[in-house]
Amino acid sequence: MKRREFITLLGGAAAAWPLAGGAQQGERVRRIGVLMSAVESDPRGLEYITAFAQGLAELGWTVGRNVRIEYRWGAGDLDRFRRYAAELVALSPDVVVATAGSIVGAFQQASRTVPIVFVTTIDPIGGGWVESLSRPGTNATGFASSEFSMSGKRLELLKEIAPGVKRVAVIRDPSVPAGSGGLAAIQTVAPSLGVELTAIGVRDAGEIERAITAFARGSNDGLITVGPTSSVQRYRDLIITLAARHRLPAIYPGRHFVISGGLISYGADPIDQYRRAAGYVDRILKGEKPADLPVQAPTKYELVINLKTAKALGLEVPATLLALADEVIE
Repeated sequence: MKRREFITLLGGAAAAWPLAGGAQQGERVRRIGVLMSAVESDPRGLEYITAFAQGLAELGWTVGRNVRIEYRWGAGDLDRFRRYAAELVALSPDVVVATAGSIVGAFQQASRTVPIVFVTTIDPIGGGWVESLSRPGTNATGFASSEFSMSGKRLELLKEIAPGVKRVAVIRDPSVPAGSGGLAAIQTVAPSLGVELTAIGVRDAGEIERAITAFARGSNDGLITVGPTSSVQRYRDLIITLAARHRLPAIYPGRHFVISGGLISYGADPIDQYRRAAGYVDRILKGEKPADLPVQAPTKYELVINLKTAKALGLEVPATLLALADEVIE
């Protein structure tokens, strides 16, 4: 089934959910714009928009009855982000949803009045989208990940699953605040773990392949990726392939990396964030302003381990780590 067909069916399915006292039949249809950072064929994008639509349905917003959702897929491309953001704003939506920091910036460039709810983004203050977390003061608010503290935790988890690691390449996007902030957090904990760091940018596929290949000529090596930034997501499969080729234990920011063959991931649960984002969209549709709605931190985190990948790398996962895992892929 093609994704466009599924989204149509999703709207029909949502319409079958009972109204929960939010919107009443007969009122005008509200319009929501959603700009996804992923490619349209990415299965994780399907999971996210499903969670978002279900969250809306639980609050009484049923697609085709009292709400219409316009989806666009940016495929990790900044030019597409800007083009689609302008296109969605031109549709005069009641609210838009931004699924990456670069998309928040693109929406704010297109309009400083259309309400924006962001999700799975990093460092909204550093990005300049809000004035403060408690009172955003702009047309944007939403759900940010605690990426900086999680970056340090990921290095600790990498050492736990691969104790022999002494050198770690940090894969990050140096062009966004999340990239430099995440690297700084890792640098803070690295000395206590006896780890030497090498920073690798993600500007293009060629740069990533050359840098990881050169890094892997050493010994006792590992990889860590910083943040669910759109650029890191864009090169997900390449990074996983290179880690396997060079037998590098690697830790990633989200479950979808491990589903695709990565070793281990730790991060905020994106499904939970998309579902919670529906709550903020509901409040904005009912008259509240993004400027007054505090930015929310994650409330649910997930640790995922791929035992098949661990075996291929010759790693024995500690029982204590397995006991902490939210999901273990056999």
